[in-house]
Amino acid sequence: MHRLWPFLYQGVQRQYRCFSRCQQTSRLLSSKAGDPPNTTREEGAENNGEDTVSSTSAKRPAPLSSLPHLEDWVFNLLCNSRGHVPITEFLKALREVGLWENDPRLKETMANLRRQQESHTTRLDFETFSKCITENIVLIGRAFQSKFVIPKFSEFCSHIDKMYWSSVPHKEGKVADYIPQLARFSPDLWGVAICTVDGQRHSLGDSNQPFCLQSCVKPLVYATAVSEVGAETVHRYVGTEPSGRPFNEIALNKYNQPFNPMINSGAILLCSLIKPEDHQADRFDHILKVLKAAAAEEFVGFSNTTFLSEKATSYRNFALAYYLKENKCFPPKTDLIEVLDLYLQHCSVDITCESGAIIAATLANGGVCPLTGELVFHPDAVQHTLSLMHSCGMYDYSGQFAFQVGLPAKSGVSGGIMLVVPSVMGIVCWSPPLDNTGNSVRGLHFCKELVSTFNFHHYDNLKYKSKKLDPRRHRDESSSQQIIDILFAAYNGDVTALRRCVMLGMNMEIADYDGRTALHVAAAEGNIQVVRFLLEKCGVRHDIQDRWGQIALDDAVRFGHTEIEEMLQKAQDKS
Repeated sequence: MHRLWPFLYQGVQRQYRCFSRCQQTSRLLSSKAGDPPNTTREEGAENNGEDTVSSTSAKRPAPLSSLPHLEDWVFNLLCNSRGHVPITEFLKALREVGLWENDPRLKETMANLRRQQESHTTRLDFETFSKCITENIVLIGRAFQSKFVIPKFSEFCSHIDKMYWSSVPHKEGKVADYIPQLARFSPDLWGVAICTVDGQRHSLGDSNQPFCLQSCVKPLVYATAVSEVGAETVHRYVGTEPSGRPFNEIALNKYNQPFNPMINSGAILLCSLIKPEDHQADRFDHILKVLKAAAAEEFVGFSNTTFLSEKATSYRNFALAYYLKENKCFPPKTDLIEVLDLYLQHCSVDITCESGAIIAATLANGGVCPLTGELVFHPDAVQHTLSLMHSCGMYDYSGQFAFQVGLPAKSGVSGGIMLVVPSVMGIVCWSPPLDNTGNSVRGLHFCKELVSTFNFHHYDNLKYKSKKLDPRRHRDESSSQQIIDILFAAYNGDVTALRRCVMLGMNMEIADYDGRTALHVAAAEGNIQVVRFLLEKCGVRHDIQDRWGQIALDDAVRFGHTEIEEMLQKAQDKS
Protein backbone atom coordinates (compact mmCIF):
# COMPACT_ATOMS: atom_id res chain seq x y z
CA MET A 1 0.00 0.00 0.00
CA HIS A 2 2.96 2.27 0.63
CA ARG A 3 0.99 5.51 0.89
CA LEU A 4 3.05 6.76 3.81
CA TRP A 5 6.53 6.07 2.43
CA PRO A 6 7.51 9.77 2.31
CA PHE A 7 7.60 9.97 6.08
CA LEU A 8 10.81 7.96 5.85
CA TYR A 9 12.29 11.00 4.21
CA GLN A 10 11.16 13.72 6.60
CA GLY A 11 13.67 16.51 6.67
CA VAL A 12 15.07 15.51 3.29
CA GLN A 13 12.74 17.56 1.10
CA ARG A 14 14.74 19.95 -0.98
CA GLN A 15 13.95 23.07 -2.96
CA TYR A 16 14.28 23.14 -6.69
CA ARG A 17 15.56 26.41 -7.93
CA CYS A 18 17.17 26.47 -11.33
CA PHE A 19 19.16 29.36 -12.41
CA SER A 20 20.95 30.72 -15.39
CA ARG A 21 24.14 32.53 -15.78
CA CYS A 22 23.14 36.03 -16.82
CA GLN A 23 25.13 37.75 -19.52
CA GLN A 24 27.86 40.08 -18.32
CA THR A 25 30.76 41.92 -19.86
CA SER A 26 33.66 39.50 -19.60
CA ARG A 27 36.00 41.41 -21.87
CA LEU A 28 38.76 43.08 -19.85
CA LEU A 29 40.43 46.29 -20.88
CA SER A 30 43.69 45.86 -22.69
CA SER A 31 44.82 49.21 -21.32
CA LYS A 32 46.48 49.69 -17.97
CA ALA A 33 44.67 51.02 -14.92
CA GLY A 34 44.65 54.77 -15.10
CA ASP A 35 43.60 54.99 -18.73
CA PRO A 36 40.00 56.10 -19.40
CA PRO A 37 37.84 52.97 -19.08
CA ASN A 38 35.26 51.92 -21.62
CA THR A 39 32.14 51.90 -19.49
CA THR A 40 29.60 50.83 -22.06
CA ARG A 41 28.39 47.39 -22.98
CA GLU A 42 27.38 46.50 -26.49
CA GLU A 43 23.79 45.36 -26.83
CA GLY A 44 23.03 41.98 -28.30
CA ALA A 45 26.55 40.61 -27.92
CA GLU A 46 25.46 38.20 -25.22
CA ASN A 47 23.68 35.27 -26.80
CA ASN A 48 25.83 32.94 -28.81
CA GLY A 49 23.20 30.26 -29.09
CA GLU A 50 25.20 27.64 -27.21
CA ASP A 51 22.87 27.26 -24.23
CA THR A 52 20.74 24.25 -23.50
CA VAL A 53 17.37 24.01 -21.80
CA SER A 54 15.28 21.21 -20.37
CA SER A 55 12.36 19.82 -22.33
CA THR A 56 9.12 18.90 -20.61
CA SER A 57 9.48 15.23 -21.41
CA ALA A 58 10.99 12.67 -19.07
CA LYS A 59 14.12 12.54 -21.23
CA ARG A 60 17.37 14.47 -20.82
CA PRO A 61 16.91 18.12 -21.91
CA ALA A 62 17.27 18.83 -25.62
CA PRO A 63 19.65 21.49 -26.89
CA LEU A 64 18.17 24.95 -27.23
CA SER A 65 18.77 24.85 -30.97
CA SER A 66 16.42 21.85 -31.26
CA LEU A 67 13.51 23.66 -29.66
CA PRO A 68 11.27 25.67 -31.99
CA HIS A 69 10.85 28.55 -29.54
CA LEU A 70 12.29 29.17 -26.10
CA GLU A 71 9.11 31.05 -25.21
CA ASP A 72 7.14 27.82 -25.74
CA TRP A 73 9.36 25.96 -23.34
CA VAL A 74 9.14 28.58 -20.59
CA PHE A 75 5.38 28.90 -21.01
CA ASN A 76 4.80 25.15 -20.83
CA LEU A 77 6.76 24.92 -17.61
CA LEU A 78 4.91 27.74 -15.88
CA CYS A 79 1.35 27.55 -17.20
CA ASN A 80 -1.53 26.19 -15.13
CA SER A 81 -4.06 23.54 -16.09
CA ARG A 82 -6.10 26.10 -18.04
CA GLY A 83 -3.20 27.06 -20.26
CA HIS A 84 -2.42 30.39 -18.62
CA VAL A 85 0.52 31.81 -16.68
CA PRO A 86 -0.65 33.94 -13.71
CA ILE A 87 1.44 37.11 -13.54
CA THR A 88 1.92 36.77 -9.79
CA GLU A 89 3.18 33.22 -10.19
CA PHE A 90 5.61 34.28 -12.91
CA LEU A 91 7.01 37.04 -10.71
CA LYS A 92 7.25 34.60 -7.83
CA ALA A 93 9.16 32.14 -10.02
CA LEU A 94 11.64 34.86 -10.96
CA ARG A 95 12.12 35.76 -7.28
CA GLU A 96 12.82 32.14 -6.47
CA VAL A 97 15.77 32.10 -8.85
CA GLY A 98 17.03 35.40 -7.40
CA LEU A 99 15.78 37.85 -10.04
CA TRP A 100 13.93 40.86 -8.66
CA GLU A 101 11.26 42.93 -10.40
CA ASN A 102 13.47 46.03 -10.37
CA ASP A 103 16.33 44.25 -12.16
CA PRO A 104 17.27 46.59 -15.06
CA ARG A 105 17.86 43.55 -17.24
CA LEU A 106 14.12 42.82 -17.01
CA LYS A 107 13.00 46.39 -17.66
CA GLU A 108 11.03 45.66 -20.84
CA THR A 109 9.32 42.56 -19.45
CA MET A 110 8.26 44.34 -16.27
CA ALA A 111 6.87 47.26 -18.28
CA ASN A 112 4.84 44.84 -20.42
CA LEU A 113 3.49 43.06 -17.35
CA ARG A 114 2.48 46.38 -15.74
CA ARG A 115 0.51 47.28 -18.86
CA GLN A 116 -1.29 43.95 -18.63
CA GLN A 117 -2.10 44.52 -14.97
CA GLU A 118 -3.35 48.04 -15.67
CA SER A 119 -5.81 46.52 -18.15
CA HIS A 120 -6.94 44.16 -15.34
CA THR A 121 -5.30 41.11 -16.89
CA THR A 122 -3.97 38.71 -14.27
CA ARG A 123 -3.38 35.58 -16.39
CA LEU A 124 -1.51 35.42 -19.66
CA ASP A 125 -2.16 33.09 -22.57
CA PHE A 126 0.76 31.94 -24.67
CA GLU A 127 0.61 34.72 -27.23
CA THR A 128 0.44 37.48 -24.61
CA PHE A 129 3.07 35.84 -22.41
CA SER A 130 5.43 35.49 -25.36
CA LYS A 131 5.03 39.16 -26.28
CA CYS A 132 5.68 40.22 -22.68
CA ILE A 133 8.96 38.34 -22.28
CA THR A 134 10.37 38.27 -25.79
CA GLU A 135 12.70 41.27 -25.31
CA ASN A 136 14.35 39.63 -22.31
CA ILE A 137 13.96 36.01 -23.36
CA VAL A 138 17.71 35.27 -23.19
CA LEU A 139 17.90 36.15 -19.49
CA ILE A 140 14.50 34.69 -18.60
CA GLY A 141 15.08 31.49 -20.54
CA ARG A 142 18.48 30.91 -19.02
CA ALA A 143 17.12 31.77 -15.57
CA PHE A 144 15.59 28.31 -15.44
CA GLN A 145 18.66 26.30 -16.42
CA SER A 146 20.64 26.06 -13.20
CA LYS A 147 23.63 27.96 -14.56
CA PHE A 148 23.94 30.79 -12.07
CA VAL A 149 26.93 30.88 -9.76
CA ILE A 150 24.66 29.67 -6.93
CA PRO A 151 22.60 26.97 -8.68
CA LYS A 152 20.27 26.19 -5.78
CA PHE A 153 19.66 29.73 -4.67
CA SER A 154 16.60 29.11 -2.51
CA GLU A 155 18.43 26.43 -0.57
CA PHE A 156 21.36 28.80 -0.12
CA CYS A 157 19.03 31.58 1.08
CA SER A 158 17.53 29.29 3.71
CA HIS A 159 21.01 28.97 5.23
CA ILE A 160 21.47 32.76 5.06
CA ASP A 161 18.17 33.22 6.88
CA LYS A 162 19.30 30.93 9.69
CA MET A 163 22.57 32.86 10.05
CA TYR A 164 20.66 36.14 10.17
CA TRP A 165 18.37 34.99 12.97
CA SER A 166 21.19 33.33 14.89
CA SER A 167 22.88 36.77 15.02
CA VAL A 168 19.86 38.61 16.43
CA PRO A 169 20.44 37.63 20.11
CA HIS A 170 23.95 39.16 20.07
CA LYS A 171 23.09 42.44 21.78
CA GLU A 172 26.53 43.24 23.18
CA GLY A 173 28.49 46.19 21.87
CA LYS A 174 27.85 49.93 21.85
CA VAL A 175 26.60 52.31 19.17
CA ALA A 176 29.28 54.84 18.11
CA ASP A 177 28.58 58.14 19.87
CA TYR A 178 31.60 60.29 19.02
CA ILE A 179 29.70 61.39 15.90
CA PRO A 180 26.37 62.73 17.28
CA GLN A 181 24.31 61.66 14.25
CA LEU A 182 25.45 58.03 14.52
CA ALA A 183 24.48 57.85 18.19
CA ARG A 184 20.81 58.27 17.23
CA PHE A 185 20.54 54.85 15.54
CA SER A 186 18.70 52.11 17.41
CA PRO A 187 20.92 49.23 18.57
CA ASP A 188 18.19 46.81 17.45
CA LEU A 189 18.58 47.58 13.75
CA TRP A 190 19.94 44.60 11.82
CA GLY A 191 19.93 44.02 8.07
CA VAL A 192 21.66 41.73 5.60
CA ALA A 193 21.63 41.70 1.79
CA ILE A 194 23.47 39.62 -0.79
CA CYS A 195 23.96 39.99 -4.54
CA THR A 196 25.79 37.41 -6.64
CA VAL A 197 27.91 38.11 -9.70
CA ASP A 198 24.93 36.86 -11.74
CA GLY A 199 22.56 39.34 -10.12
CA GLN A 200 20.79 36.92 -7.79
CA ARG A 201 19.58 38.86 -4.78
CA HIS A 202 18.27 38.22 -1.27
CA SER A 203 17.77 40.45 1.75
CA LEU A 204 16.50 40.29 5.33
CA GLY A 205 15.65 42.60 8.19
CA ASP A 206 16.37 46.32 8.01
CA SER A 207 17.98 45.99 4.59
CA ASN A 208 16.19 49.07 3.21
CA GLN A 209 17.18 51.38 6.06
CA PRO A 210 19.71 54.02 4.88
CA PHE A 211 22.96 54.32 6.81
CA CYS A 212 26.19 56.18 6.07
CA LEU A 213 29.15 54.35 4.61
CA GLN A 214 31.79 55.88 6.89
CA SER A 215 34.97 53.80 6.43
CA CYS A 216 33.24 51.36 4.06
CA VAL A 217 33.69 54.05 1.41
CA LYS A 218 37.50 53.83 1.58
CA PRO A 219 38.00 50.80 -0.69
CA LEU A 220 35.60 52.33 -3.21
CA VAL A 221 37.48 55.63 -3.29
CA TYR A 222 40.75 53.71 -3.60
CA ALA A 223 39.38 51.62 -6.50
CA THR A 224 38.25 54.84 -8.19
CA ALA A 225 41.66 56.49 -7.75
CA VAL A 226 43.58 53.47 -9.07
CA SER A 227 41.19 53.12 -12.02
CA GLU A 228 41.69 56.76 -12.97
CA VAL A 229 45.33 57.57 -12.25
CA GLY A 230 46.88 54.10 -11.90
CA ALA A 231 48.35 52.12 -9.02
CA GLU A 232 51.86 53.47 -9.54
CA THR A 233 50.72 57.06 -9.02
CA VAL A 234 48.51 56.22 -6.05
CA HIS A 235 51.22 54.29 -4.22
CA ARG A 236 53.69 57.05 -4.72
CA TYR A 237 51.69 58.72 -1.93
CA VAL A 238 50.08 55.84 0.04
CA GLY A 239 51.56 52.54 1.27
CA THR A 240 50.11 49.03 1.25
CA GLU A 241 51.12 47.61 4.64
CA PRO A 242 48.83 47.04 7.63
CA SER A 243 49.66 49.66 10.22
CA GLY A 244 49.19 47.60 13.38
CA ARG A 245 47.88 50.84 14.88
CA PRO A 246 44.45 52.44 15.47
CA PHE A 247 42.77 53.64 12.26
CA ASN A 248 43.07 57.32 13.23
CA GLU A 249 46.55 57.34 14.76
CA ILE A 250 48.87 60.16 13.74
CA ALA A 251 51.71 58.15 12.19
CA LEU A 252 53.44 57.51 8.87
CA ASN A 253 55.48 54.61 7.51
CA LYS A 254 59.23 54.68 6.92
CA TYR A 255 58.68 56.20 3.48
CA ASN A 256 56.81 59.14 4.98
CA GLN A 257 53.47 57.85 3.66
CA PRO A 258 50.18 56.81 5.29
CA PHE A 259 50.43 53.06 5.89
CA ASN A 260 47.52 52.10 3.60
CA PRO A 261 44.33 53.52 2.02
CA MET A 262 42.04 51.83 4.57
CA ILE A 263 43.00 54.10 7.47
CA ASN A 264 41.95 57.73 7.85
CA SER A 265 45.23 59.35 6.84
CA GLY A 266 45.47 57.23 3.68
CA ALA A 267 41.85 57.90 2.73
CA ILE A 268 42.29 61.65 3.25
CA LEU A 269 45.32 61.67 0.98
CA LEU A 270 43.46 59.69 -1.70
CA CYS A 271 40.92 62.49 -1.96
CA SER A 272 43.68 64.77 -3.24
CA LEU A 273 44.35 62.46 -6.21
CA ILE A 274 40.85 62.23 -7.71
CA LYS A 275 39.96 64.98 -10.21
CA PRO A 276 42.23 67.53 -8.48
CA GLU A 277 41.66 70.09 -11.23
CA ASP A 278 37.86 70.11 -10.81
CA HIS A 279 35.72 72.22 -8.52
CA GLN A 280 35.05 70.63 -5.13
CA ALA A 281 31.33 70.14 -5.86
CA ASP A 282 32.15 68.40 -9.13
CA ARG A 283 34.69 66.14 -7.42
CA PHE A 284 32.13 64.92 -4.90
CA ASP A 285 29.51 64.55 -7.63
CA HIS A 286 31.99 62.40 -9.57
CA ILE A 287 32.43 59.95 -6.67
CA LEU A 288 28.66 59.86 -6.15
CA LYS A 289 28.16 58.95 -9.81
CA VAL A 290 30.74 56.16 -9.55
CA LEU A 291 29.01 54.70 -6.49
CA LYS A 292 25.61 54.89 -8.16
CA ALA A 293 26.98 53.12 -11.22
CA ALA A 294 28.41 50.39 -8.97
CA ALA A 295 25.00 50.10 -7.27
CA ALA A 296 23.12 49.83 -10.59
CA GLU A 297 21.52 53.21 -9.85
CA GLU A 298 19.84 51.92 -6.70
CA PHE A 299 19.81 54.01 -3.55
CA VAL A 300 22.98 56.02 -2.98
CA GLY A 301 22.38 59.30 -1.16
CA PHE A 302 24.08 61.91 0.95
CA SER A 303 23.36 62.77 4.57
CA ASN A 304 24.11 66.43 5.06
CA THR A 305 23.27 66.14 8.77
CA THR A 306 25.90 63.42 9.16
CA PHE A 307 28.42 65.53 7.25
CA LEU A 308 27.82 68.59 9.43
CA SER A 309 27.77 66.47 12.58
CA GLU A 310 31.06 64.82 11.66
CA LYS A 311 32.71 68.06 10.56
CA ALA A 312 31.86 69.72 13.86
CA THR A 313 33.59 66.94 15.83
CA SER A 314 36.34 65.86 13.40
CA TYR A 315 39.29 67.18 15.41
CA ARG A 316 41.46 64.11 14.89
CA ASN A 317 40.92 64.18 11.13
CA PHE A 318 41.93 67.85 11.05
CA ALA A 319 45.04 66.93 13.01
CA LEU A 320 45.83 64.11 10.58
CA ALA A 321 45.41 66.42 7.58
CA TYR A 322 47.72 69.05 9.02
CA TYR A 323 50.24 66.34 9.94
CA LEU A 324 50.21 65.13 6.33
CA LYS A 325 50.63 68.69 5.14
CA GLU A 326 53.52 69.26 7.53
CA ASN A 327 55.30 66.16 6.22
CA LYS A 328 54.70 67.16 2.58
CA CYS A 329 52.63 64.04 1.88
CA PHE A 330 50.11 65.75 -0.41
CA PRO A 331 50.67 66.42 -4.11
CA PRO A 332 51.69 70.02 -4.89
CA LYS A 333 48.99 72.72 -4.76
CA THR A 334 46.64 70.61 -2.65
CA ASP A 335 43.98 72.61 -0.78
CA LEU A 336 43.96 70.90 2.63
CA ILE A 337 40.54 72.16 3.79
CA GLU A 338 38.93 71.23 0.47
CA VAL A 339 40.41 67.72 0.60
CA LEU A 340 39.29 67.21 4.19
CA ASP A 341 35.76 68.35 3.35
CA LEU A 342 35.71 65.92 0.43
CA TYR A 343 36.82 63.07 2.71
CA LEU A 344 34.06 63.83 5.23
CA GLN A 345 31.52 64.04 2.40
CA HIS A 346 32.59 60.60 1.18
CA CYS A 347 32.08 59.18 4.68
CA SER A 348 28.59 60.76 4.80
CA VAL A 349 27.30 58.98 1.69
CA ASP A 350 24.20 56.92 2.49
CA ILE A 351 23.44 53.43 1.16
CA THR A 352 21.18 50.56 2.17
CA CYS A 353 22.22 46.95 2.62
CA GLU A 354 20.54 46.16 -0.69
CA SER A 355 22.30 48.83 -2.74
CA GLY A 356 25.56 48.15 -0.88
CA ALA A 357 25.37 44.45 -1.76
CA ILE A 358 25.30 45.37 -5.45
CA ILE A 359 28.39 47.54 -4.95
CA ALA A 360 30.13 44.65 -3.20
CA ALA A 361 29.05 42.32 -6.02
CA THR A 362 30.59 44.75 -8.51
CA LEU A 363 33.91 44.27 -6.70
CA ALA A 364 33.35 40.50 -6.63
CA ASN A 365 32.69 40.65 -10.37
CA GLY A 366 35.99 42.29 -11.25
CA GLY A 367 34.60 45.82 -11.43
CA VAL A 368 31.60 45.05 -13.66
CA CYS A 369 28.18 45.77 -12.17
CA PRO A 370 26.26 42.47 -12.42
CA LEU A 371 22.89 44.18 -13.03
CA THR A 372 23.96 46.58 -15.78
CA GLY A 373 27.12 45.10 -17.28
CA GLU A 374 28.87 48.46 -16.90
CA LEU A 375 32.58 48.42 -16.16
CA VAL A 376 32.79 50.69 -13.10
CA PHE A 377 36.28 49.89 -11.78
CA HIS A 378 39.31 48.67 -13.72
CA PRO A 379 39.95 44.95 -13.01
CA ASP A 380 43.50 45.70 -11.85
CA ALA A 381 42.12 48.28 -9.41
CA VAL A 382 39.68 45.70 -8.04
CA GLN A 383 42.50 43.19 -7.52
CA HIS A 384 44.49 45.75 -5.53
CA THR A 385 41.39 46.82 -3.60
CA LEU A 386 40.47 43.30 -2.52
CA SER A 387 44.05 42.61 -1.46
CA LEU A 388 44.04 45.65 0.82
CA MET A 389 40.58 44.88 2.17
CA HIS A 390 41.82 41.39 3.07
CA SER A 391 44.87 42.66 4.96
CA CYS A 392 43.74 46.04 6.30
CA GLY A 393 39.95 46.29 6.09
CA MET A 394 38.75 45.48 9.61
CA TYR A 395 40.64 48.00 11.77
CA ASP A 396 42.76 46.37 14.49
CA TYR A 397 40.89 43.11 13.93
CA SER A 398 42.11 42.72 10.33
CA GLY A 399 44.60 39.92 11.02
CA GLN A 400 42.14 37.98 13.15
CA PHE A 401 39.41 38.43 10.53
CA ALA A 402 41.71 37.21 7.76
CA PHE A 403 42.60 34.22 9.93
CA GLN A 404 39.02 33.28 10.85
CA VAL A 405 36.96 34.42 7.85
CA GLY A 406 39.58 34.60 5.10
CA LEU A 407 37.68 37.02 2.83
CA PRO A 408 38.14 40.67 1.79
CA ALA A 409 35.99 42.97 3.91
CA LYS A 410 35.68 46.56 5.09
CA SER A 411 33.86 47.77 8.17
CA GLY A 412 32.70 51.19 9.25
CA VAL A 413 31.80 52.80 12.57
CA SER A 414 28.18 53.17 11.44
CA GLY A 415 27.91 49.39 11.89
CA GLY A 416 28.28 48.26 8.29
CA ILE A 417 30.46 45.46 6.96
CA MET A 418 31.02 45.05 3.22
CA LEU A 419 32.13 41.47 2.52
CA VAL A 420 33.32 40.21 -0.88
CA VAL A 421 33.45 36.59 -1.99
CA PRO A 422 35.51 37.00 -5.19
CA SER A 423 33.80 35.75 -8.36
CA VAL A 424 30.78 34.70 -6.29
CA MET A 425 28.94 37.48 -4.45
CA GLY A 426 28.94 40.63 -2.39
CA ILE A 427 27.33 40.89 1.05
CA VAL A 428 26.55 43.91 3.19
CA CYS A 429 25.39 43.51 6.78
CA TRP A 430 24.58 46.38 9.11
CA SER A 431 23.98 46.63 12.83
CA PRO A 432 25.06 49.76 14.78
CA PRO A 433 26.43 48.20 18.03
CA LEU A 434 30.24 47.88 17.77
CA ASP A 435 32.82 45.85 19.65
CA ASN A 436 35.99 47.36 21.13
CA THR A 437 37.75 47.24 17.74
CA GLY A 438 35.01 49.26 16.01
CA ASN A 439 33.36 46.38 14.12
CA SER A 440 29.68 45.42 14.14
CA VAL A 441 29.06 42.66 16.69
CA ARG A 442 26.24 41.03 14.73
CA GLY A 443 28.08 41.56 11.46
CA LEU A 444 31.15 39.71 12.69
CA HIS A 445 29.02 36.84 13.97
CA PHE A 446 27.27 36.58 10.61
CA CYS A 447 30.57 36.53 8.68
CA LYS A 448 31.96 33.77 10.88
CA GLU A 449 28.77 31.72 10.51
CA LEU A 450 28.97 32.15 6.74
CA VAL A 451 32.44 30.62 6.41
CA SER A 452 31.74 27.94 8.99
CA THR A 453 28.88 26.72 6.78
CA PHE A 454 30.18 27.35 3.27
CA ASN A 455 33.66 26.82 1.84
CA PHE A 456 34.18 30.53 1.13
CA HIS A 457 37.35 30.91 3.21
CA HIS A 458 40.32 31.52 0.93
CA TYR A 459 41.93 28.22 1.98
CA ASP A 460 38.86 26.03 2.28
CA ASN A 461 39.65 24.22 -0.95
CA LEU A 462 42.92 22.70 0.18
CA LYS A 463 43.04 19.03 -0.78
CA TYR A 464 42.73 17.52 2.70
CA LYS A 465 40.65 20.29 4.27
CA SER A 466 37.47 19.18 6.00
CA LYS A 467 34.52 19.60 3.69
CA LYS A 468 31.90 22.32 4.01
CA LEU A 469 28.93 23.09 1.79
CA ASP A 470 29.84 24.44 -1.63
CA PRO A 471 26.82 26.37 -2.96
CA ARG A 472 28.68 27.08 -6.21
CA ARG A 473 28.78 23.45 -7.26
CA HIS A 474 25.98 22.08 -9.39
CA ARG A 475 25.57 18.66 -7.90
CA ASP A 476 24.54 15.93 -10.34
CA GLU A 477 21.61 14.26 -8.69
CA SER A 478 22.09 10.56 -8.00
CA SER A 479 19.31 8.18 -8.98
CA SER A 480 18.33 7.59 -5.36
CA GLN A 481 18.16 11.33 -4.67
CA GLN A 482 16.02 11.86 -7.76
CA ILE A 483 13.60 9.24 -6.48
CA ILE A 484 13.34 10.98 -3.11
CA ASP A 485 12.89 14.42 -4.65
CA ILE A 486 10.29 13.47 -7.27
CA LEU A 487 8.18 11.13 -5.11
CA PHE A 488 8.23 13.47 -2.15
CA ALA A 489 6.99 16.34 -4.36
CA ALA A 490 4.25 14.09 -5.79
CA TYR A 491 3.18 13.05 -2.28
CA ASN A 492 2.93 16.68 -1.15
CA GLY A 493 1.18 17.88 -4.30
CA ASP A 494 4.07 20.24 -5.05
CA VAL A 495 3.78 20.95 -8.78
CA THR A 496 6.36 23.74 -8.53
CA ALA A 497 8.97 21.31 -7.24
CA LEU A 498 8.12 18.86 -10.00
CA ARG A 499 8.61 21.62 -12.57
CA ARG A 500 12.08 22.17 -11.16
CA CYS A 501 12.79 18.47 -11.52
CA VAL A 502 11.76 18.66 -15.17
CA MET A 503 14.04 21.66 -15.69
CA LEU A 504 16.94 19.68 -14.23
CA GLY A 505 16.26 16.96 -16.79
CA MET A 506 15.18 14.32 -14.29
CA ASN A 507 13.35 11.20 -15.45
CA MET A 508 9.77 11.76 -14.30
CA GLU A 509 9.00 8.04 -14.68
CA ILE A 510 11.73 7.00 -12.25
CA ALA A 511 10.50 4.42 -9.71
CA ASP A 512 11.40 3.39 -6.17
CA TYR A 513 12.33 -0.10 -4.95
CA ASP A 514 8.70 -1.20 -5.19
CA GLY A 515 8.36 0.11 -8.74
CA ARG A 516 6.10 2.98 -7.70
CA THR A 517 6.36 6.21 -9.67
CA ALA A 518 5.28 9.79 -8.99
CA LEU A 519 2.04 9.05 -10.86
CA HIS A 520 1.29 6.14 -8.51
CA VAL A 521 1.88 8.28 -5.44
CA ALA A 522 -0.12 11.28 -6.71
CA ALA A 523 -3.04 9.03 -7.69
CA ALA A 524 -3.05 7.36 -4.28
CA GLU A 525 -2.91 10.68 -2.43
CA GLY A 526 -5.54 12.41 -4.56
CA ASN A 527 -3.24 15.14 -5.86
CA ILE A 528 -5.09 15.84 -9.10
CA GLN A 529 -2.90 18.80 -10.15
CA VAL A 530 0.18 16.59 -9.95
CA VAL A 531 -1.52 13.86 -11.97
CA ARG A 532 -2.55 16.38 -14.63
CA PHE A 533 0.97 17.85 -14.75
CA LEU A 534 2.62 14.44 -15.10
CA LEU A 535 0.24 13.32 -17.85
CA GLU A 536 -0.11 16.53 -19.85
CA LYS A 537 3.21 18.33 -19.34
CA CYS A 538 5.64 15.49 -18.74
CA GLY A 539 3.99 12.88 -20.93
CA VAL A 540 4.60 10.06 -18.46
CA ARG A 541 3.13 6.64 -19.22
CA HIS A 542 -0.06 5.87 -17.34
CA ASP A 543 0.34 2.09 -17.45
CA ILE A 544 3.62 1.58 -15.55
CA GLN A 545 3.20 -1.32 -13.11
CA ASP A 546 4.65 -1.52 -9.61
CA ARG A 547 6.00 -4.76 -8.12
CA TRP A 548 2.44 -5.91 -7.37
CA GLY A 549 1.28 -5.31 -10.93
CA GLN A 550 -0.72 -2.22 -9.99
CA ILE A 551 -0.95 0.89 -12.19
CA ALA A 552 -1.85 4.45 -11.11
CA LEU A 553 -5.49 3.92 -12.10
CA ASP A 554 -5.73 1.05 -9.60
CA ASP A 555 -4.53 3.38 -6.82
CA ALA A 556 -7.10 6.04 -7.75
CA VAL A 557 -9.88 3.43 -7.67
CA ARG A 558 -8.68 1.89 -4.39
CA PHE A 559 -8.64 5.20 -2.52
CA GLY A 560 -11.79 6.62 -4.06
CA HIS A 561 -10.38 9.57 -6.04
CA THR A 562 -13.06 9.74 -8.71
CA GLU A 563 -11.76 12.70 -10.72
CA ILE A 564 -8.29 11.19 -10.96
CA GLU A 565 -9.84 7.85 -11.90
CA GLU A 566 -11.69 9.52 -14.78
CA MET A 567 -8.56 11.36 -15.92
CA LEU A 568 -6.47 8.18 -15.95
CA GLN A 569 -9.26 6.25 -17.64
CA LYS A 570 -9.33 8.82 -20.46
CA ALA A 571 -5.57 8.52 -20.81
CA GLN A 572 -5.94 4.76 -21.00
CA ASP A 573 -8.70 5.01 -23.62
CA LYS A 574 -6.54 7.28 -25.81
CA SER A 575 -3.60 4.90 -25.79
